[in-house]
Amino acid sequence: MSDVLEQLAEVLEQRKTADPDTSYVASLHAKGLNKILEKVGEECTETLLAAKDAEQSGDTSELVYETADLWFHTLVMLSRLGLGPRAITEELARRFDLSGLEEKAARKSQ
Repeated sequence: MSDVLEQLAEVLEQRKTADPDTSYVASLHAKGLNKILEKVGEECTETLLAAKDAEQSGDTSELVYETADLWFHTLVMLSRLGLGPRAITEELARRFDLSGLEEKAARKSQ
């Protein structure tokens, strides 16, 4: 699974400096971080609405589609800031054997 994220991250890095007229990723970078964040927020909202719809209908296809869009735009955001999916998967791995409640409490004390 993470191979797909790593491959996508490589493509996103390559497209950061592509022609904004021919690359969607390059066009986002050309518009700056605020535009990228706007897209992440938009996709987040669409994902939440798709989850509500999926709970009612039982059809998760739209939720999967919107979550893919959210992850894609999140990876663009991370790329803009010099990060990739490895930083996130390493953080998730660090938390793996922690109680969620303990981890959250530890953040408050820092």
